Amino acid sequence: MHHPASKPPFDPSIPVSPNNPCPFLRGLVGEGFVDGGTVPLNTLSQTIANASGETGLKKVSARIQVRGVALIANGIGHILKSIWSGAQLDALRGGPLDKRGAGSRILGVDGKVNEDEIARLASFGRAYTDPNTGGSEPGLNAAEIKTFMRDNLKRAGSAARWYYPLLMKFEWPILLKIMGKGKQDEERYLSVADVRTLFEERKFPERINQRILSQPLLSACQLRFRWAVAVTALVIGLGLVALVAVAEFPNQVRAVLPQKGVLVNLLPPPLPAVPETKAAYWLEQNWSLKDRHWFHHASQGTATFPVPYEWFVALEQPQLRLFSKPGMIKDSAYLERFGFIPSPQTIQVDTATLRRFGYANVYETTQVSDRSTRWTPAENVDGLPVGFARMTGVVDPATGRREEDKIGLTCAACHTGQIHYQGVDVRFDGGAAMTDLKKLELATGLSIAYTLYVPFRFQRFADRVLGPEASKADRAALKQKLGATGNFLIDWAKNYEKTIEGKKTWDGKQQQDTEEGFGRLDALNRIGNQVFSQDLAMSGIKGFEKNLHAQDAPVSYPAIWTVPWFKFAQYDASIEQPLIRNAGEALGVTALLNLSDAYPEDRLWRSSVNIRTLGWIEDMLRGPDPFKAADPSSGPKFGGLLAPKWPSQILGDAWKLKPDRVERGRAIYTEMCSGCHLPAIDTPAFWSSKHWEPNGDSKVLNAVTIPLDEIKTDPEQSLVLSKRIVDVPGFLKVNTADLQKWWQCEVPTASTSPNEMVYALGLMTVVDLVARKWMDDEKIPAAEQAQIWNLARKNCLNPAPDPRYRARPLNGIWATAPYLHNGSVPSLYWLLKPAGERPQKFCMGRRDYDPDTVGFAVTANDRCKTGETEFSATGSDGKPIQGNSVLGHSFELREGEPKRPGVIGRMFKDDAERYDLIEYLKTL
Repeated sequence: MHHPASKPPFDPSIPVSPNNPCPFLRGLVGEGFVDGGTVPLNTLSQTIANASGETGLKKVSARIQVRGVALIANGIGHILKSIWSGAQLDALRGGPLDKRGAGSRILGVDGKVNEDEIARLASFGRAYTDPNTGGSEPGLNAAEIKTFMRDNLKRAGSAARWYYPLLMKFEWPILLKIMGKGKQDEERYLSVADVRTLFEERKFPERINQRILSQPLLSACQLRFRWAVAVTALVIGLGLVALVAVAEFPNQVRAVLPQKGVLVNLLPPPLPAVPETKAAYWLEQNWSLKDRHWFHHASQGTATFPVPYEWFVALEQPQLRLFSKPGMIKDSAYLERFGFIPSPQTIQVDTATLRRFGYANVYETTQVSDRSTRWTPAENVDGLPVGFARMTGVVDPATGRREEDKIGLTCAACHTGQIHYQGVDVRFDGGAAMTDLKKLELATGLSIAYTLYVPFRFQRFADRVLGPEASKADRAALKQKLGATGNFLIDWAKNYEKTIEGKKTWDGKQQQDTEEGFGRLDALNRIGNQVFSQDLAMSGIKGFEKNLHAQDAPVSYPAIWTVPWFKFAQYDASIEQPLIRNAGEALGVTALLNLSDAYPEDRLWRSSVNIRTLGWIEDMLRGPDPFKAADPSSGPKFGGLLAPKWPSQILGDAWKLKPDRVERGRAIYTEMCSGCHLPAIDTPAFWSSKHWEPNGDSKVLNAVTIPLDEIKTDPEQSLVLSKRIVDVPGFLKVNTADLQKWWQCEVPTASTSPNEMVYALGLMTVVDLVARKWMDDEKIPAAEQAQIWNLARKNCLNPAPDPRYRARPLNGIWATAPYLHNGSVPSLYWLLKPAGERPQKFCMGRRDYDPDTVGFAVTANDRCKTGETEFSATGSDGKPIQGNSVLGHSFELREGEPKRPGVIGRMFKDDAERYDLIEYLKTL
């Protein structure tokens, strides 16, 4: 082949193989621009792109298209040869691009031109004015060429293949684009004379030759450089596109990634949008505004978040921003997306601010007296949401060194509820939180990682923590500490996953987490993982990752109003002793705890749990003894935190109670509900119930508990404490038999092994030791100890012989959706339907409350909005999800049928009867 710069005059004697049926390629060979045999793809693509007359990106696109077509021109079996050597122009006949007689038929298989077919081609066109000479000549425009090709296929009949129309897009239309006459923005046509010359003489019009001659072919080195530049630009472009996508559309990017891969964990968890709140109201529940705010922010001695308080408030949200800084993780508006409730810095502010946070309610009249003013004040100087507390005066329980302030969650984080209705937030204490703590954990860990590795973030973080004038050495030390925290979190997550993958449940199933989602938490397993594994690891004791257990028994946060007067607070009626219950919760929410033998023995069991604050919280919840009322004639009634009343006075007509339905529902409740849930708490029948039993100088309500085999709701939570086994180091001397000595328990408490024990006994003993250690260190007098312990409430196992669930009184039941202990039923309406008819899945997050069904409305095939979590009874494989059964507690018994497990009442006559009962339940 000759180089274009030295191309000789046209020589018609240059042979062109008849097995090259493409007129344009024949012209390239005949003109001497390419060889007639094997032509490298680079040479072929450059030459044809030069011939097209295109420039810039259009020329690049032409080259890419040519390479793609040439690559497959000789067939699949020749692709490797085409890649390494080039297209074989003398072997195109019979290849994928050959239409085998379904084309123009101008060129025969012997390489000879058929003039009749050229005349046929001309018959599809018309006369055009040559823009160069002004004369008239026959030609075809794009539409006429398209008609010509369709007629070719019609003529071929059954010989035409389905893909031939696609091939034709790369034949005559391309020839028109390259050799056509006329301007691009005017009618362009293909001259029949040029076509005849191309076929008969294998010769291009002079303008095509000039295009090719004016653009010499690039050398191999130049081509490699150009490709390197192009690939680099492509990589940079793709990187910028990916960066923009991650920064501006993280949820969409997350959705297309493998949900169990590494990449998905580098993106922030999706969160639901929070609509604008038109108004907010805290319902009156027998607490003053000061007491309410104190409860929301009083530290119980926990360091839930893995960084000091000052670090947490200096962290940025785990979001990438190209042109602005992300917000702070402490921002109330951001934390509200996790389900937390906004809270003011203080209630000593103007009425407008109080009203914005729901604290200045228009229907309030008088306030009850403050109780919390006698206790250690609780501050919220950074305006964190309800449930966030700053722990000050922190001392490392192992070393005794003073530590930086910590940040932790309080009782209020899980036991403060709210509902949303048409832009109005109704809030109440003691109800089920609608938070997603798992997402908050992920976001906090990711925020730490972003601070360490995203450019400029650590600099801003250090400025906030240390001040802009901090030295390089101080900044380096801060980064090292933050990095150590990040590494610990990563290693712990890996250990958790590895351990769970290798463990079975007590019934032989592979352990795996069940999504908790908004409004649910596997508190029992989380507490066990913290105390019997992570606390040991943080104390330097290795090897107890084996105690980890999957979080597979999530439950809805239980309501806690009037609970201090119940013998058993938990769903599974497991722990009677209030201090053990509360201190165990504090340990589970990451109180500091020393379990190390590397320090003097008298430091063992020392913790940051604030036992005195726990006592104050319990006292404020409990209130005065209902059986020692100042006015005996009024009869017993609860004080302390009361259940919230149905908010019909603030939410419009849809919330107005219907007296006739209430009265009909009252009778239904007496018939179908009061046997287990007892009569309404404002009736004499409730206070005279045989379930009130003596306890010290007062009474406690030993509510009805129903065996698991009878109620048949999800079994998992009722089995955690009794089926899970934990192992403890021998030096801790956790002797569960001590419970018998300390509390004179009437049921066995001794473990069969000195180090291996049932989770229930191990936890009861460990928390007991922690509480006793605090009282010894604080030198609490015996009389005050007895008051804090409430010694009449023993730290003993429930003597019931089998797993069971407690049926609490239904005061405030309207404010505890979704229903059943595992939050598996979205509304009271569905709870009163036969279990088999209940929804198998529904979405939770920022959802409006439904005052008719009392709970959350569910529609068929409802798809969760961005950031919402889906409760589902079954997985994608159709198998039940551990902890997510929607069965049991069913009303479906027909007249004359014998009672059977899981069915607790008769079938309702119709929806009208259901709604009558629901109307009455609103009043409790």
